[in-house]
Amino acid sequence: MDFRGLTLRTLILAAACWVCAMPASAQETGAPRPAQDIVRVNTTLVQTDVMVFDKQGIFVDGLKREQFVLKIDGKPREISFFEKIIAGSRNEEAQLATARGNSAGAARSAALAPVPLDRGRIIYFFVDDLHLSIGSTKQVRQILERFIDREMGQNDAAAITSTSGQIGFLQQLTDDKTVLHAAAERLLPKSYLTRDMQRPPMTEYQAQLIEAGNEDVFSFFVDELMRMNPNLPRNMAAAEVQGRASQINQQNNYLTNGTLNSLRTLVKTSAVVPGRKLVFLISDGFLLDRSDSMDRLRQITSAAASAGVVIYSIDARGLSTGMPDATAEIPFDPSGRLTRAAAGELTATQDGLNALAADTGGRAFVNSNDLSAGVTRALKESSAYYLLAWRPETEESNQKSRRIEVTVNGRPDLLMRFHHAFGDSSTQETASGKKKEGETVPKPPGELMAEAIRAAYPKSDLPVAISLNFLDLASSGPSLTTSIKVNTTSLVLDNQGEQHTAVIDLAGGVFDDQGKPVSSFNRRLTIRARATNANTAPPDSVFYNHFSTIKPGLYQVRVAAVDPKQGRTGSAMRWIEIPDVSSKALTLSSLIVGERKPLIEVEPLSADGSDPTKSPEPIRQVTLNIDHRFAGTSHLRFVTFVYNAKASSAGLATTATPSGQGTSGPAQSLPASSSVAPANSPDLAVQVQLFRDNEPIITMPLHKISIDALSDPQRLPYAAEVDLLSLQPGRYLLLVTVIDRVAKASASQKFGFQID
Repeated sequence: MDFRGLTLRTLILAAACWVCAMPASAQETGAPRPAQDIVRVNTTLVQTDVMVFDKQGIFVDGLKREQFVLKIDGKPREISFFEKIIAGSRNEEAQLATARGNSAGAARSAALAPVPLDRGRIIYFFVDDLHLSIGSTKQVRQILERFIDREMGQNDAAAITSTSGQIGFLQQLTDDKTVLHAAAERLLPKSYLTRDMQRPPMTEYQAQLIEAGNEDVFSFFVDELMRMNPNLPRNMAAAEVQGRASQINQQNNYLTNGTLNSLRTLVKTSAVVPGRKLVFLISDGFLLDRSDSMDRLRQITSAAASAGVVIYSIDARGLSTGMPDATAEIPFDPSGRLTRAAAGELTATQDGLNALAADTGGRAFVNSNDLSAGVTRALKESSAYYLLAWRPETEESNQKSRRIEVTVNGRPDLLMRFHHAFGDSSTQETASGKKKEGETVPKPPGELMAEAIRAAYPKSDLPVAISLNFLDLASSGPSLTTSIKVNTTSLVLDNQGEQHTAVIDLAGGVFDDQGKPVSSFNRRLTIRARATNANTAPPDSVFYNHFSTIKPGLYQVRVAAVDPKQGRTGSAMRWIEIPDVSSKALTLSSLIVGERKPLIEVEPLSADGSDPTKSPEPIRQVTLNIDHRFAGTSHLRFVTFVYNAKASSAGLATTATPSGQGTSGPAQSLPASSSVAPANSPDLAVQVQLFRDNEPIITMPLHKISIDALSDPQRLPYAAEVDLLSLQPGRYLLLVTVIDRVAKASASQKFGFQID
């Protein structure tokens, strides 16, 4: 890898060009793609992922298809698809799509949104704050912070959600650790636990036992009520106790159903995210009612099987003796009737945690104070699994839940974890034939646009990419540039007179961390072919920039594009933290990143009066990289600005080094008119690193940033270039750290990208 510093004049020009100027369209290539109708065919395979462990808890590798025995409702079934998968790997999405019998969909998905080359996991934390004490809330925040800082990988995406919704707009799947830290900070104790203000106090478990007909608990409360009210007849006391128990149970069932409904929604909506997902259900436990709770559990486990979700439950209470909390008011019970009844309370509150985990292929971590160890262990043991798929029979294609059994021949000692049930099989769509009658009328473009903007996950029918860049300008202060790229190869051009055109509706907004819009735009872009030939294809892409002045804070930009002719939609979203430059702390702008393509030969001049003997000139094409994808033969060029660097007490001499000398480290050059930094110049050093899978693969030596006498001391530019030729395809993270040796402070910026 070759790393080179750039001259100040070059980088300032590059920054101006990259941020402010974008081409209208790319070169015309290929043929137009006609719109494809859709027909529904039932080619679905049902699949389950199986983790196999020995007695030491170690994953058993090397098992073959013929060693597995699959039964559906007790009947042996043939395994149609079998493969070992590494969770989050390059091939996981394609393997899952193939196992569902949707290889065409997998190929289409790969063409539109290539699967990342390196390992990345999808992890949800579902915090049941409806059933969480103050002490447990503190524990949960510690779990989340530890995961973000220590367990989360470079390519992982995670979301922190809660039953009550108190996390709000930050409750989204993201790879941005700043967003996740902010989400964890919003998790506060809630007073949702059922309270009984009457005497003697009655717990939810006691109320449930009374409704279930437990005579010990019922008679205790009746006797106590009559003791406190000597003139109260026993039949009236019994009716009052029954009424109290019924009211408490209604409140408890309301909270439990809220938890289960929220969890089911999370599981179902996650189905659009490719690959297997882990959901950590963190709770103090909850009581299942005697009516429909079991049916709700089955709905969740069935949805989890369809969405590829594995649930790991964590009891946030930690190690528990089953005895009442010291702060709780306990009725005086010399007869021991309540003590006998309370023996099953802890187990009852953990029944839901155990059932959800076991039936989705995970497990429950209960009665342990080391809560973070459960997260670590779950991440480790779920990193590899076997994928089994089978074709359902006709009678299995209904709403009835079917039980799955998986064993390994001759190995009863092995521990198997898998989804234990599945529901109805859904039909798949293939791009051929015509639409069947009775399908819904296409939605108007405005409605499609609104849905795409509000969607929890990006839509990819019309690929959209965005890049966000923050700069602090002397004229206007903090500024955010949203650069948008829309893939237009799927558009169908219409003949408008002599010009073939198509249109795209483009809209977006900048939202603060509460979800409130602070800036927005709505445009209709017209795409014109460069030729009048009816077979001319549209350009590969169109670009658009949106500029906004912005205050410091955490923001998300959401952008959506709609092809009104075909009804295709695409969207993209990205977070950015705008620093407070006015705080006078050392700060960096965004890394404004471009791609320098290989040398391009200019075509010889034509014989229309130009010189035919003139030799072709090699030129270098540098463009702002919006989709964070680079060719392995190109160069990554970045620019950043350093704000609030502290001036030294005296001028520091700087020796100019010719740009590009050597490859052992970055070379920095000053303009020819400057050989010594101005008096009271900042003393800045920079280090550039490249990471892959959280491991540094290249670390450049720390070196001094040269200061130009003409530079704005409050906005010092720095640029460099990275040769990508020696790097393997994969996902990388560029980390640029600037150190102010006068102020003894540092600031960093990151840029994630992929080499194809």
